[in-house]
Amino acid sequence: MAHGIPSQGKVTVTVDEYSSNPTQAFTHYNINQSRFQPPHVHMVDPIPYDTPKPAGHTRFVCVSDTHSRTDGIQMPYGDILLHTGDFTELGLPSEVKKFNDWLGNLPYEYKIVIAGNHELTFDKEFMADLVKQDYYRFPSVSKLKPEDFDNVQSLLTNSIYLQDSEVTVKGFRIYGAPW
Repeated sequence: MAHGIPSQGKVTVTVDEYSSNPTQAFTHYNINQSRFQPPHVHMVDPIPYDTPKPAGHTRFVCVSDTHSRTDGIQMPYGDILLHTGDFTELGLPSEVKKFNDWLGNLPYEYKIVIAGNHELTFDKEFMADLVKQDYYRFPSVSKLKPEDFDNVQSLLTNSIYLQDSEVTVKGFRIYGAPW
């Protein structure tokens, strides 16, 4: 988790001590949940998904782990959709296209997508090793040629894709990293 520290109009980002070891970070924050609560964030009680939005508010809808199973999902009302990973089973181009088509039919003003550990084809280094090994756990992915997934994220034409990058929408700065 990064914390911004203003300094002469610039923000310095400090890196969390556990950022280099995700397993250790998960264990630490799972045990110490109160430490994970960012300052200035106030928890609110959930409201029904169809409650009218007060003027001047922005409603975020955050989902993940749809794993190519978006048919029939009733999505709540909102302004900005954040899909934070695992929108496919393996990151096959056909899965990414299907997900992109689903996004195209959603009414959100902004749709922001971050890859997860199931979007294998979004990780070029992993795929290069996988293709060399013909790894048995992912036979449908290991049969892909590099040109099949070279720029698979470009298939996400109905969203803003974030990978170690940020975007500002409606005054909110959003950073996305699939790691």
